[in-house]
Amino acid sequence: MPEFPALAHVAVTVSDLEASRRWYAALFGTDPVLDELEQQGTFHHAVFALASGQLFGLHAHVDAAPGERFDERRTGLDHVAFGCRDRAELESWAERLDGLGVAHGGVVDAPYGSGLSFRDPDGIALELFAPPA
Repeated sequence: MPEFPALAHVAVTVSDLEASRRWYAALFGTDPVLDELEQQGTFHHAVFALASGQLFGLHAHVDAAPGERFDERRTGLDHVAFGCRDRAELESWAERLDGLGVAHGGVVDAPYGSGLSFRDPDGIALELFAPPA
């Protein structure tokens, strides 16, 4: 059996593509490498290439469910976590989030590692995570 492959990309559905595109561009420090209506015309997507080699996509669907916000208690996505080297890098990210005006829960330590949780404009739960020291 082949080894299970690395995660190639994550795509999240957003309610306002333009607002989310600006928010994620500021967070990632880069513009999307792809920004287009997909071939069948059912959704518009913007895709960011992260320094780690993965892609992070934003989708806005033509037939989007109106008025719904993200809730990790529903079946489906709970959160997306991005890996950091150590707790010091998490502290740097907390400062960057402060500079961007992004509310967060501060660096929280646990036996399995440390995390820094925050949310995007649609309330999608995001985390920066570092392994234990």
